[in-house]
Amino acid sequence: MSTEEGVRQLEQQWASAEARGDVEALAALTTEDFVLVGPLGFVLDREQWLARYRTGDLVTESLDWHDAEVRDHGDCAISVGVHTQRGAYRGNTVDGEFRSTHIAVRRGDRWLLAGIQLSPIGAPPAFAQNTSQPAGE
Repeated sequence: MSTEEGVRQLEQQWASAEARGDVEALAALTTEDFVLVGPLGFVLDREQWLARYRTGDLVTESLDWHDAEVRDHGDCAISVGVHTQRGAYRGNTVDGEFRSTHIAVRRGDRWLLAGIQLSPIGAPPAFAQNTSQPAGE
Protein backbone atom coordinates (compact mmCIF):
# COMPACT_ATOMS: atom_id res chain seq x y z
CA MET A 1 0.00 0.00 0.00
CA SER A 2 1.35 3.44 -0.90
CA THR A 3 1.82 6.20 1.67
CA GLU A 4 -1.08 8.11 0.16
CA GLU A 5 -3.37 5.08 0.34
CA GLY A 6 -2.33 4.35 3.94
CA VAL A 7 -2.85 7.93 5.09
CA ARG A 8 -6.19 8.24 3.29
CA GLN A 9 -7.34 5.00 4.95
CA LEU A 10 -6.24 6.35 8.36
CA GLU A 11 -8.13 9.59 7.76
CA GLN A 12 -11.31 7.75 6.77
CA GLN A 13 -11.09 5.68 9.95
CA TRP A 14 -10.43 8.83 12.01
CA ALA A 15 -13.39 10.76 10.51
CA SER A 16 -15.70 7.81 11.08
CA ALA A 17 -14.52 7.38 14.69
CA GLU A 18 -14.95 11.12 15.39
CA ALA A 19 -18.49 11.04 13.96
CA ARG A 20 -19.31 8.08 16.24
CA GLY A 21 -17.50 9.55 19.25
CA ASP A 22 -15.60 6.25 19.47
CA VAL A 23 -12.89 6.88 22.09
CA GLU A 24 -11.31 3.43 21.75
CA ALA A 25 -10.98 3.74 17.98
CA LEU A 26 -9.59 7.28 18.24
CA ALA A 27 -7.03 6.16 20.83
CA ALA A 28 -5.95 3.31 18.54
CA LEU A 29 -5.50 5.71 15.60
CA THR A 30 -3.25 8.20 17.42
CA THR A 31 0.25 8.35 18.85
CA GLU A 32 0.74 8.66 22.62
CA ASP A 33 1.99 12.24 22.12
CA PHE A 34 -0.83 13.28 19.76
CA VAL A 35 -1.77 16.97 19.92
CA LEU A 36 -4.71 18.94 18.54
CA VAL A 37 -4.51 22.66 17.86
CA GLY A 38 -8.11 23.84 17.72
CA PRO A 39 -9.61 26.50 15.45
CA LEU A 40 -9.25 29.19 18.13
CA GLY A 41 -5.64 28.29 18.96
CA PHE A 42 -6.25 26.13 22.03
CA VAL A 43 -4.09 23.02 22.42
CA LEU A 44 -5.31 19.61 23.61
CA ASP A 45 -3.07 16.66 24.36
CA ARG A 46 -4.31 13.18 23.52
CA GLU A 47 -6.04 12.56 26.85
CA GLN A 48 -7.79 15.95 26.78
CA TRP A 49 -8.84 15.36 23.18
CA LEU A 50 -10.29 11.93 24.00
CA ALA A 51 -11.94 13.19 27.20
CA ARG A 52 -14.28 15.41 25.16
CA TYR A 53 -16.09 12.25 24.07
CA ARG A 54 -15.65 10.30 27.32
CA THR A 55 -17.44 13.04 29.27
CA GLY A 56 -20.11 13.56 26.64
CA ASP A 57 -19.08 17.23 26.36
CA LEU A 58 -18.59 16.87 22.59
CA VAL A 59 -21.27 15.39 20.36
CA THR A 60 -20.41 15.16 16.68
CA GLU A 61 -23.40 14.83 14.39
CA SER A 62 -21.34 14.66 11.21
CA LEU A 63 -17.76 15.08 10.10
CA ASP A 64 -16.64 15.18 6.48
CA TRP A 65 -12.94 15.15 5.58
CA HIS A 66 -12.41 16.06 1.93
CA ASP A 67 -10.21 17.76 -0.67
CA ALA A 68 -7.10 16.42 1.08
CA GLU A 69 -3.67 16.39 -0.50
CA VAL A 70 -1.12 14.02 1.03
CA ARG A 71 2.61 14.77 0.95
CA ASP A 72 4.94 11.84 1.61
CA HIS A 73 8.02 12.44 3.77
CA GLY A 74 9.11 8.86 4.38
CA ASP A 75 7.87 7.78 7.81
CA CYS A 76 5.91 11.02 8.13
CA ALA A 77 3.15 12.38 5.92
CA ILE A 78 1.40 15.74 5.92
CA SER A 79 -2.16 15.97 4.71
CA VAL A 80 -3.99 19.27 4.18
CA GLY A 81 -7.69 19.18 3.53
CA VAL A 82 -11.09 20.49 4.52
CA HIS A 83 -12.81 19.38 7.74
CA THR A 84 -16.55 20.11 7.78
CA GLN A 85 -18.42 19.33 10.97
CA ARG A 86 -21.76 19.62 12.68
CA GLY A 87 -21.85 19.16 16.40
CA ALA A 88 -22.11 20.63 19.87
CA TYR A 89 -19.70 21.14 22.76
CA ARG A 90 -21.45 21.39 26.12
CA GLY A 91 -24.65 22.24 24.27
CA ASN A 92 -23.07 25.01 22.17
CA THR A 93 -23.02 24.63 18.40
CA VAL A 94 -19.55 23.97 16.97
CA ASP A 95 -20.52 23.65 13.33
CA GLY A 96 -17.90 24.83 10.89
CA GLU A 97 -15.66 24.35 7.93
CA PHE A 98 -11.95 24.37 8.63
CA ARG A 99 -8.73 24.01 6.70
CA SER A 100 -6.96 21.24 8.55
CA THR A 101 -3.44 19.89 8.61
CA HIS A 102 -2.91 16.29 9.70
CA ILE A 103 0.47 14.88 10.67
CA ALA A 104 0.69 11.11 10.25
CA VAL A 105 3.61 8.89 11.22
CA ARG A 106 4.38 5.36 10.15
CA ARG A 107 4.67 2.84 12.97
CA GLY A 108 5.65 -0.50 11.48
CA ASP A 109 3.11 -1.29 8.79
CA ARG A 110 0.45 1.21 9.90
CA TRP A 111 -0.10 4.95 10.01
CA LEU A 112 -1.09 6.92 13.14
CA LEU A 113 -2.17 10.51 13.63
CA ALA A 114 0.41 12.51 15.59
CA GLY A 115 -1.29 15.89 15.23
CA ILE A 116 -4.17 17.88 13.82
CA GLN A 117 -4.47 21.65 13.41
CA LEU A 118 -7.74 23.34 12.47
CA SER A 119 -8.03 26.84 11.02
CA PRO A 120 -11.29 28.60 10.13
CA ILE A 121 -11.76 29.13 6.42
CA GLY A 122 -12.41 32.77 5.68
CA ALA A 123 -11.81 35.46 3.14
CA PRO A 124 -8.33 36.89 2.65
CA PRO A 125 -7.52 39.81 4.97
CA ALA A 126 -8.54 43.26 3.74
CA PHE A 127 -4.97 44.25 2.89
CA ALA A 128 -4.68 41.27 0.52
CA GLN A 129 -8.02 41.71 -1.27
CA ASN A 130 -7.18 44.62 -3.54
CA THR A 131 -4.00 43.83 -5.41
CA SER A 132 -4.59 46.31 -8.26
CA GLN A 133 -3.13 49.26 -6.29
CA PRO A 134 0.51 49.51 -5.25
CA ALA A 135 1.19 49.26 -1.52
CA GLY A 136 0.88 52.56 0.35
CA GLU A 137 -1.76 54.16 -1.89
